[in-house]
Amino acid sequence: MPSVPHTFDTVPQVWPHRHLLDLERLTPGEIRLLLDAAAQLKEATAGCRRKLTILSGRTIVNLFFENSTRTRTSFSLAARRLGADVVEFSASGSSLSKGESFIDTAKNLEAMGIDVVVVRHSTPGTPHLLAQHLDVGVINAGDGAHEHPTQGLLDIFSIRERLGDISGATVGLVGDIAHSRTARSNVWGLLKLGAKVIVCGPPTLVSKRWEELGVEVSHNLDEIVPRCDVLNLLRIQFERQNTRPFPSVREYAHLYAMTGERLKRARKDLLSRAPGPINRGVEVSDDVADCPQSLILDQVTNGLAVRMATLWLTCGNRLPETDQTGPAQPGLPAEKTL
Repeated sequence: MPSVPHTFDTVPQVWPHRHLLDLERLTPGEIRLLLDAAAQLKEATAGCRRKLTILSGRTIVNLFFENSTRTRTSFSLAARRLGADVVEFSASGSSLSKGESFIDTAKNLEAMGIDVVVVRHSTPGTPHLLAQHLDVGVINAGDGAHEHPTQGLLDIFSIRERLGDISGATVGLVGDIAHSRTARSNVWGLLKLGAKVIVCGPPTLVSKRWEELGVEVSHNLDEIVPRCDVLNLLRIQFERQNTRPFPSVREYAHLYAMTGERLKRARKDLLSRAPGPINRGVEVSDDVADCPQSLILDQVTNGLAVRMATLWLTCGNRLPETDQTGPAQPGLPAEKTL
């Protein structure tokens, strides 16, 4: 049963966090609560199109140091759908170019009366560093190859919307696992909700050490396709690679692209998704990207719902007695270390 009230007057006390920095340390219950909130906000906004006022008077800053289309636009629209004001920060035109430090820049923005910083940076751990220096909420929109929690959540939300339950489902993550922050967030979230996870790709991009997290490692896409309920087709992250991990893009596509021929050997109701941007002909063929089982555009819509839920939980109204930094239950790390 959903654990979030339709009114959205106050953030549930079982959600103690001021930040969303990763999925690694969230409990299964906290992940379900966020997904439930996303489902109800999607319904309340008529499919993420109608505006609410539950964050009226709040100000959200998008602090992006890497290029983004979907994530940045999605956070901006999500904030506006809930009635918040949005500030778009541009590093190239800021005082960073004059020698101001990253932390000083963030503190100056905080002094202007903002409520949440949404940060994307190429260095892993950057959002965690901000959370230690700021008194406002911090949301990780991707930190290097570490995590991308809202992408992982919207991927899981899209699966749950189609399958009804994640527990017991087999999800294959295919592609550049080594450099993918999306893969890491998917792994943490899916495992916590009871799914079986298979990571698949060339040995140079999929180490056997992933088995230490409780996932299956495979280097043969044709072998795992018939066993999967869902395939997540991850982009090759050329910008994060120091050396080419395979002889040619053509060879990679031959071995690991999801094509119509491979789709014929899959389960009839196999769901395919890709976090975007997609490279047609490399990770996925046109006929698979545009087939009825594709969740690619559903994921984009659901990204709004998940980010609305994330913004509401991090800066919505709280009851006075809510401990915003303490553990959700005995043994859970305090928010400072999340």
